[in-house]
Amino acid sequence: MIGWWPAAGALLGLIVGSFLATVAIRWPQGRSVATGRSRCDTCRRPLGVRELVPLLSFVVQQGRCRTCGARIDWRHPAIELAAAIVGVAAFVVVPGLFGLVGAVFGWALLLLAILDVEHHWLPDRLTFPLILAGLLASLTPLPPPAADRLIGAAAGFTMLWLIATGYRLVRGREGMGGGDPKLMAAIGAWIGWALLPTVLLLASLVGLGAVLTARLRGRTVLATTRLPLGALLAVAAYPAWLVMVGTLR
Repeated sequence: MIGWWPAAGALLGLIVGSFLATVAIRWPQGRSVATGRSRCDTCRRPLGVRELVPLLSFVVQQGRCRTCGARIDWRHPAIELAAAIVGVAAFVVVPGLFGLVGAVFGWALLLLAILDVEHHWLPDRLTFPLILAGLLASLTPLPPPAADRLIGAAAGFTMLWLIATGYRLVRGREGMGGGDPKLMAAIGAWIGWALLPTVLLLASLVGLGAVLTARLRGRTVLATTRLPLGALLAVAAYPAWLVMVGTLR
């Protein structure tokens, strides 16, 4: 029976990923994510049910609209696939319904990472509920305990707030967005205080790797170049949660 959970996580991830892609594309444009039929971005034709099957429709249609032949936004299949991977990972580490708790954490981080990469935006309407959800997750058998989560939320916010404040005082300009400390608080609420330094270190290493890759590709990277710290934290936080839960359960 356990073997079915990863498959369920993949299927559920594809469905959730389709919704996340819609949110990631529509929300920054000020469009409703709850109303209005899905349409081709080019010819504006409403899409049928067969054209909305996550990932499969994109493959069958070879990435193009059936009517006008325009390319379908690559973010749709990419986000659907990423969400499916998150679902599989969560249910592999935590088979059963409690795996859904971890999957929700991963899907929220995925959406926040996308918004941060594309728009340098970590909306409070996502980070605040994620903090609350992390604290409420202490009601499940999943680690860490409630006290560690509370301390983690407070320490996560304080850690990045102090760094941002110190940078502003020393350099005389903003070096970090206001959403980053709130995301770190959410991460702390999910993984506890003990792993926060590890997450920050991993995020820094991933960021350094991204900078080096950009330089090798000939892109100019300056001291003022903005990096999506929230996305880096999200990329580091979810594997940390998977390892923590897999080790302690």
